[in-house]
Amino acid sequence: MTKRDPDLPSVPTVQVIERMFMLIDALASREDAITLKEISEKTGLHPSTAHRILNDLAIGRYVDRPQPGNYRLGMRLLELGNLVKGRLNVRDAAVLPMRELHKLIQQPVNLSMRQGDEIVYVERAYSERSGMQVVRAIGGRAPLHLTSVGKLFLAADDPQRARAYATRTGLQGHTKNSITQIDALERELFKTRQSGHALDNEELELGVRCMAAGIYDDQNKLIAGLSISAPSGRMEDQWLSKLKETARQISETLGHQSSTGG
Repeated sequence: MTKRDPDLPSVPTVQVIERMFMLIDALASREDAITLKEISEKTGLHPSTAHRILNDLAIGRYVDRPQPGNYRLGMRLLELGNLVKGRLNVRDAAVLPMRELHKLIQQPVNLSMRQGDEIVYVERAYSERSGMQVVRAIGGRAPLHLTSVGKLFLAADDPQRARAYATRTGLQGHTKNSITQIDALERELFKTRQSGHALDNEELELGVRCMAAGIYDDQNKLIAGLSISAPSGRMEDQWLSKLKETARQISETLGHQSSTGG
């Protein structure tokens, strides 16, 4: 269970946020839609106040209005809940295997997940002895096409979605090695699909190379990537098999059934 931060106040300090929480709790108390009158009675809020806040929540898809005057929890809460659930489960399964891999190679091992057009770093195993400064801390983000894990996610997309990503982002580069053309990216994604791993050859940071393998859930869906980062001159090809085995171990903990030779 997550421990509560003792420095946080017990109730929200902004009144409208407190009212928003009250409304969400009221909606959560019923499986079906609930009328504005019932919501007002449950929360003690004036109907006009409840109506105004519920309408704002509906704009963000946190609340749905199946018909006028009726409200229920929205799909955005499900999306966010699944994202948090996935992160927590993956992180819990990955922490110990990541530490073991780090002990073997003495280089940073990263756990990343996709959020939109970026990856976000959710866990890292590293030590000062690696000789490499950790540039992106936990919570840091990076474009998909510039990272090894990001390429895994792009390779898992169908070609049309990968092209849409390229159009949407413009494939902006960070270094002279960055892939900034769609044809070059498509060739890279083809190699990633064929090999089952992805590489970053100083494309995000000069002097830093990365290799990544995917982590899959019980539905065979790519949900995260495990990567090794190292100074360019220290990256060793032999680490790839260890990386893939660690990613497979984490995937199996999450219920994934590994295929032979995968």
